[in-house]
Amino acid sequence: MTDTDRAERLRSERTPYVLATVVRAERPTSAKTGDRALVLPDGTMEGFVGGHCAESAVRDQALTLLRSGESTLLRITPAEDSAPLEGLVTVSNPCLSGGTLDVFLEAVIPPALVDVYGDGPVARAITEVGRAAGFAMRPADTDAPPSPDAAAVVVATHGRDEETVLRAALDAGVGYVGLIASRKRGAAVTSALEGGERVHTPAGLDIGARTAPEIALSVLAEILSLRPRPAHGAGPAPSTGAEAGRCH
Repeated sequence: MTDTDRAERLRSERTPYVLATVVRAERPTSAKTGDRALVLPDGTMEGFVGGHCAESAVRDQALTLLRSGESTLLRITPAEDSAPLEGLVTVSNPCLSGGTLDVFLEAVIPPALVDVYGDGPVARAITEVGRAAGFAMRPADTDAPPSPDAAAVVVATHGRDEETVLRAALDAGVGYVGLIASRKRGAAVTSALEGGERVHTPAGLDIGARTAPEIALSVLAEILSLRPRPAHGAGPAPSTGAEAGRCH
C-alpha cells in the first residue's frame, strides 16, 4: 500500500495523522529529499525519514502537532547554536554525522463530526451550512446512537424522542449537546435529564436568528466557540444562550 493509499484510508477512518516529508537533506544523512512517513496518534511511524535519532525527533514533534492541529517545518541538525528562524522548529541532534535534515510536518486532523437529529427545515439547514463550513455532518435517525467520535450532537426533532437522544448523547460524553427549542420547552425537557444542565438550549449564540439558515449559523458558531483550543491560544469562551426564533 502506497503512502497516498494509506493516507486516504486514515482520512476515511477519521484517524488523525502527521505527514512528514523531507524537503532538504544536507549530507551525510541516511534520508533523502522526498522521503516520507506517516505518524499516528499512538506514535507509530510508517515510512522513512532518517535513522533512529531523526525518527525520534520527528515523532516527538509530530505528536505535539497532533494536539495543536498545526503544521511546521522541523530542522534536525548536529549544530548546537543554530540561529532561530521564524516558522522553523530546530532540534539539536548529535546523532546526525554532520548532516542536517529539514522535514515538513503536516498535521491532518479530521473535521469535527456533528450528528444532527431531525428532518425539518432547521435540521436540514444545520447540515447544509455545516458542510459548507467544513464540518463533517451526519444526519441521524432518533433510534441511532451518537457517533463514537462525535464532537457535537444537535437535536432538532421538534419534540419527537428528544429525551432519548439527549440522554444517549450525555451518557456518551459528547462535548456539545444542543436542543433546538424555546427556552421554556427546553428547560422542561432538560429538567428531567440527569446532567441536563450540560444541554445547550435554546441552542446557538444569540444573534437574533429567525430563519432556518440563521438558526443553523448560530448553532454552528456556538459549537466553534466552545471547541477545544491549543493552550497557547486559549481564551474565554463567548457567552451563549440564544432564544430568538427557536422552534417550539
